[in-house]
Order: sequence, then C-alpha cells, then structure tokens
Amino acid sequence: MLSVDENEMLTKVDAGTPVGELMRRYWHPVATSQEIKENPVKAVRLLGESLTLFQDRQGRLGLIDQRCAHRRVDLKYGIPENEGLRCPYHGWLYDRTGQCLEQPAETEKTTFKNTVKLKAYSVQELGGLVWAYIGPQPAPLLPRWDLFVLDGVFRQIGTTLLPCNWLQCQENAVDTVHTSYAHGLFGLYAIERRGITDPRKIKSFQRISRPHKEIAFDYVPFGIQKRRLIVGEPEDNERWRTGHPMVFPNYVRIGQTGYAEFQIRVPIDNTHTWHLGYQVFFPGPDVDVPKQDPVPAYEVPIQDLPDFVLGQDLLCWVAQGEILDRSKERLGESDRGLVMFRNMLKEQIKIVQEGGDPMNTFRDPAKNERIDVSMEDRGGVDAYEKGGVRYMNQGTYSTVLDQLDDLMTKGAEAARRARQ
Repeated sequence: MLSVDENEMLTKVDAGTPVGELMRRYWHPVATSQEIKENPVKAVRLLGESLTLFQDRQGRLGLIDQRCAHRRVDLKYGIPENEGLRCPYHGWLYDRTGQCLEQPAETEKTTFKNTVKLKAYSVQELGGLVWAYIGPQPAPLLPRWDLFVLDGVFRQIGTTLLPCNWLQCQENAVDTVHTSYAHGLFGLYAIERRGITDPRKIKSFQRISRPHKEIAFDYVPFGIQKRRLIVGEPEDNERWRTGHPMVFPNYVRIGQTGYAEFQIRVPIDNTHTWHLGYQVFFPGPDVDVPKQDPVPAYEVPIQDLPDFVLGQDLLCWVAQGEILDRSKERLGESDRGLVMFRNMLKEQIKIVQEGGDPMNTFRDPAKNERIDVSMEDRGGVDAYEKGGVRYMNQGTYSTVLDQLDDLMTKGAEAARRARQ
C-alpha cells in the first residue's frame, strides 16, 4: 500500500504537482476530429486547466485560455473567423497564439489590444484525434505510434468521460489477473442477470474466466510488458512468450490477429478521466479501405451490468471511488505489476524534477516516422504487413463496415439512455 502522502503525489495532476508536471511533458488527445468537424469550438479541460479549442475559417487549430480577457466570457461560445476566435460579447478577436487582434469598441488609435494576450498551447491533429501539449517549451514531437499512422486500415474511437482519477484506470493495464474475474466471472453474472442466453457470449466469458497459471512483468523501453500463461495453454504461446505492453505513462496496447487497440487514459483533473478506445481493424491488402474523414467516434456508456469487456473495466474503475485510497488497500504477490508501475512513475517524476526528458518523449524526427511496439502478433500488424493472412474480401469488408456503423449507433443510444 501507499501512504496518504504518496497516494496524493501520484494522483494529483494540477500544475506544480509531481505527476502534473510529469504529464505536462506529453501530448494528450483533447478531442476527436469528428467533434471539431461537427462543431469548430470545444471547451477543453486537461490536467486541471480549463481551455478553449477552436478551428479558424482557414482550418487551423488553436488552443487558448477558457475566458476572454475583457469581461471573462467563456470562449466556448466564440465565433470562428478567418484569423482566429471572436468573443460573442464585445467582439474581441484572438489568434491561435492567444494574441488579441481586435477590440472593435476601442478607438483606432489605441494600442491597448497589443497588450492583451491569452495563454495558448500547442495543438496538432493526428490519426483522427486532436492533440494538445501544455508543458514547457520546446515541445517534444507528437509521437507517431503505429496505430495512428498505418495505411489501409479502418479506425474508430470509443470515448467515455469517467468520474474518477486517471491512475486507477491506468493501473488496470498492469493488473493482469483481474481478467479472469472482472471479464470472466462478472461477465457471466452480468449476462445471467440481463437474461442473455447467446451461447457464443456465454462461451466467450467462460473462456476468459480460466485462471492464470503464471504472470510476469518486464521492463521494456516503452514501459512494462505483461505476460500471462493461462491454465491449459502451452508455454510456447504468444501471450506467454511476448505478451503486450503498458505504454508509459497512460496507454495500454491490446489486440489480436486482424485487430489492435490503444486504450488511452487522459487526466482531465484530479477526479475525472477521458477514456479513449482507439480501435484499428486490418482488412488486408486486397481491400480498398475508403478514406475516413473524419475517423468515426462514438460514446461508450458506463453500465451497472455491462456485457462487454471495456464496460466491465469502466465500472470497476468508477467503483473504486473518485480517488482510490491506496493507504487502505491490501496488495498481494499478484499485484507486483502495480508496484512496478508506481515505482516507474516515481522514477520518471525524478527525471523531470532534475530537468530531463521522461520515457516516451521523442525529439528526433527520424525515430518518429512510425513507432512500433512489441506485442503478441502486434495486434495483427506483422501478419498484415507481411501479407501472410488474407483477412476478408471487399464484400465481407462492406458487411463489417455496416456492423460497425450499427455498433456506433447503438453505443450512442445507450449512452443517451444512461444520461437520462
């Protein structure tokens, strides 16, 4: 367990706190491209800071302070213009650097506008997401992890706003044995309570509920590689030989042949997290994948009896409370992955405090063309690129697209009902 002070140190993300300063060394998604296409202005909260994201009439992105410097109106109601964002109250216009360009009610001779500048941060678009960097300059490169830049794939993004601290979400990435219970035993109980009798779903949760024979955690360049050996499996299987990684500080990579996913846990503030399931499907080299503009996004609801794996994770994280009190937990030997991750956080905090770059900050463009991570079959990336697997023909792919569209529609409807 941690002391009360240690728990506070590892959970608080405001400016000036140890983790807050560490997390400010990374780029974080703050919107999906679909959101900005539907509405060019969005209120954003990241690491305890309230900001305004906008896209001007030239298509350029900006991220500036939440409120107008004049009478403190929230700029989420601002009007995008060719050169920036105009406050709806008195018309003050701000560009992407936060500089005030116009104050219509002031005399033409005044230079007052030149003295007004809002806080502004770096923002970029990549892979269907809008990313922000709110740390010290010079900013590192926006990491081009493989799933964000691969060609010939279909992407979709599931998002959830969680009323809990980011750390309990990310600790799930190194909590291997929860799978048998949160997704196996609880999954079977959830579908029983909901009256679901689909034999495929029952068989799936029965398979997941098989106990672990061995678990292992290894330090790797990108974070922690977790491996598992399930009772009844041979020791030469990929999950035990290779495993899959927790990518420091707030990603986990999962997948199987034909599919891969990054789960990203974005700290909004101390008691809220924006969770993203960034899902990538590999239809194969014979399929012409249409351009996705934008990448489709949908909301994943929090449910009391979820019959899907991510829903079970979301429920367990929220069920730990707004901020898990780690001073009262009782850890066992199977929790050694959590201990490794917490120690890694402390090590990287110290690096930042000493003026260095923490793990997974990149500054060499040559090393940032595409960043691959090692995992079991790399979620199908290796087989796809080698052309060793024929996944589906064009007709089958069209059916998959229809199914995914139906999934997103159902997800949005379920989220709407959950909010009522």
